[in-house]
Amino acid sequence: MDSAPSTETVVQAIQTLYHNPDPACKERASAWLGELQRSVFAWEVADQLLRNGQDLETSYFAAQTMRTKIQYAFHELPQSAHQSLKESLLNHAQNLVSNASPVIITQLALALADLALQVAGWKCPAKELIEKFGNTVGNLPFLLEVLTVLPEEVSSIVIHVNSRSLRLGANRRGEVIEELAESCDLVIQLLIACTQSCAADSRVQAKVYRCLGSWFNLGVIQGEAVATSQLLNAPFQAMHNPDTVSSVHEAACDCICSALYVAEDITRYESLANCLFQGVISLSEPYHVSVAQEDIDKSLNYCRVFTELAESFLELMMAAPGQGLGDLRILDLLLACVGHCQYEVAEITFNFWYRLSEVLYKRDSTNLNTIFKPYFQRLINSLSTHCQMDEDHEGIPDETDDFADFRIRVSELIKDVVFIVGSINVFTQLFRNLAETPNTTWDVTEAHMYVMSAVAKNLMPDEGEVVPQVLQAVLNLPQDAHIAVRYTGTQLVGELCEWIDRHPDTLDSVLNFLLAGLQHPKLGSVSATSLQNICAACREQMARHFKGLLQIVEALDNLHISNEAAVGLLKGISLILTKMPHDQLAVGLRALCQIQANRLSQLIVQNESVKEGTKTDPTIFLDRLASIFSLFQYRHTAPEVQNGQIHPCQQVVQEVWPVLSDTCNKYQADIRIVERCCRCIRFAVRCVGKQSAGLLQPLVTQMVNVYQVHQHSCFLYLGSILVDEYGMEEGCRTGLLDMLKAFCGPTFQLLKTGGLRNHPDTIDDLFRLCARFVQRCPLVILHSEMIDAILECAMAASTLDHRDANASVMKFLRDLVHTAIANDCDEDYQVRRDMVDKLMVVRGPQLTQSLMSATVFYLPSYMLPDVADVVFELMRYNRASFCVWLEHALKALPTETTGGAVNATHKQLTDFHKQITSAEEVKTVSSALRDFSRLYR
Repeated sequence: MDSAPSTETVVQAIQTLYHNPDPACKERASAWLGELQRSVFAWEVADQLLRNGQDLETSYFAAQTMRTKIQYAFHELPQSAHQSLKESLLNHAQNLVSNASPVIITQLALALADLALQVAGWKCPAKELIEKFGNTVGNLPFLLEVLTVLPEEVSSIVIHVNSRSLRLGANRRGEVIEELAESCDLVIQLLIACTQSCAADSRVQAKVYRCLGSWFNLGVIQGEAVATSQLLNAPFQAMHNPDTVSSVHEAACDCICSALYVAEDITRYESLANCLFQGVISLSEPYHVSVAQEDIDKSLNYCRVFTELAESFLELMMAAPGQGLGDLRILDLLLACVGHCQYEVAEITFNFWYRLSEVLYKRDSTNLNTIFKPYFQRLINSLSTHCQMDEDHEGIPDETDDFADFRIRVSELIKDVVFIVGSINVFTQLFRNLAETPNTTWDVTEAHMYVMSAVAKNLMPDEGEVVPQVLQAVLNLPQDAHIAVRYTGTQLVGELCEWIDRHPDTLDSVLNFLLAGLQHPKLGSVSATSLQNICAACREQMARHFKGLLQIVEALDNLHISNEAAVGLLKGISLILTKMPHDQLAVGLRALCQIQANRLSQLIVQNESVKEGTKTDPTIFLDRLASIFSLFQYRHTAPEVQNGQIHPCQQVVQEVWPVLSDTCNKYQADIRIVERCCRCIRFAVRCVGKQSAGLLQPLVTQMVNVYQVHQHSCFLYLGSILVDEYGMEEGCRTGLLDMLKAFCGPTFQLLKTGGLRNHPDTIDDLFRLCARFVQRCPLVILHSEMIDAILECAMAASTLDHRDANASVMKFLRDLVHTAIANDCDEDYQVRRDMVDKLMVVRGPQLTQSLMSATVFYLPSYMLPDVADVVFELMRYNRASFCVWLEHALKALPTETTGGAVNATHKQLTDFHKQITSAEEVKTVSSALRDFSRLYR
């Protein structure tokens, strides 16, 4: 946008966006308004629109534009304009508050709050705002809103220090928090006055509770002062009153939860903690009222408060269970919520039970386990009830709805906490409940079996009393039993696989049961999954059934089995092969692979159009082949091959290769199919290792040829596998280097035209490939003419905040520098050192500056350990030179923010430099980088 548009033009575009019925016109208007918001002219336009106050849509657009400009583009304004912007926003607020929409108030409040945070010269903004807006009742909604979002914005920055919007820096952040702490008493007085003067105004009351909660979250409220005031009673009174409107009830709940969160620091907030404890315990009766009134929203709010209380006082419950603030009535409140008829209420408590079980596990105290065991028994019983499906449900359990997700979370929770109660105790009790209760409905039976499945693998394999009865009962389920019961029963059989392995006399009847399930249209997939478990656990015993399993594999496409279950079953069957002698393994593997290869060959010949997920989709059979080969690459499942011995899988890999090659050629334009094909080839190569040498030349040729036309990054990844396998073979290095050269041209062109950020997978796989060269044949890549361009690309990509891509870049850089100091006794050491020296003379300072820039401006904190690896390696390589490089890089960083706040003082820069350059281990560097980055975020 070259010039500022008139306000009339902007208003017309806004009207078009909101009111024109033509979708094409709306889209054009939206694009144009977006361009306006990104331009520097948006400041003046938004200010003028707010001044005019024409209508709701225009005012909202203007307020939202002003907020986003302050948040994301504050650097566009010179410091001289900050004061006038502040005055303008205050005037807009004063003019709008009497009749403005809540959404406009929120946007203006956020704009003002973000401005106050960024302008270092605006001292004590909360105090100034209270003085300006606190004397008029009509101004209260705006004042309370801005006093709410101001600490919220600070808290958000403190928690999300990697935020790209507001980069205050640790120094400015500290100043703001100190100023807000000084204004805290004034805010509390205002809130008390509001609760008294506006008690009948639910909108104001909700804002008061939100505001108080926001200041609690910031951690600047003095607990003693609030605990002894009437202000803390207000949200509890709101939650006690059954007539409280939902918005106020939820705001009161949020406020109490925020207070409970800070009260976890019991040494600082003891008085507050005691008041909160008494207040929350008193909410038991109101909770039961909400249950009786079937007010689910209020029940959820009570449950949140009870759970937050339990989370905050968990350590006190451990230290003195049943005493003081460790009162176990807290758990009774939670279990009352778990017993609510709606599972959404129970689910809120799950994180607490995880935490409690984790603490009990770490403490490993029999006394504590005995105290808490009854509570976990009640928890599991209630969860079993919640797992019941509707009695009128037809068909198998739906695995795609919210209830299915809940049941999965229940299963995971029970697996984590069952050690406190004992798996066999839970299993036995559930079975007895079914056995001793006459006329049990199918939904109760199914839910009990589902929970039994969760603990089945924890049972002792030699248990001989209950499990045989359970297994026999499931195997003898009548054909007319509800299909969901048969489905979950089949799951239970699969989960008992380890017990079945120790009791081989049950295996034949189990296999007959699962074979019948495979042929059932609704039980096929679950039967396949259970059969996979049996194969994995009973490998040696299942060897005699291999021919029968092979017949199942041949019939897979005629059975009602999902591809995921089919892939799993093939993995299980392949595990049986790992226990066979080499000659039988080769025969069995050939038979398994040939079935899938034949299907692929038929697709290639038939030339049908591909429909994803159907039998015309090659990825189905590629995934099956990959699942077979993948098991033979792991140490614990790979066949033992002595030196000079032919790998039993080699011949099979060679036989399958032509089909994989043809598949890759035919579908070379389809990234989805090519990725699966490369994955399959990767597993095949890993399976036989260097004995796949016969594939190397044709495979590399095909990869390079296809990559010139279609830049699928999976070829780069597959290339890294080949370098890993063959990079140390002298005769293969030239061909592998030629492969890298052929890849680099199209890759650099793609990154140049499409941008690094748009191709993270390519960055990831390219530097995986380059790192493999550095690891396996460093001189080959160091001597190549591409190394400088690769290093330049790596420095540019060091700022990419894609986790996997950046990790690969940093790994390459670290390994590149490391090669100059590694294995200094090798005969090629000096050559490597000289080559890296030559690179670092020019690139060392640039690399250091790129790393510092990435640390400060681009990468989230959790990615900095990878940067630390490179920095530490640079120091090990040449500490003296790195000291100079780092000094220059630090001097290039900005000293102040746009708002005039100091990013890093001279002392902080000096201390950081000393910390880094004197570090003796990489952890020190990582910690220093993380702390330093906070100065700029």
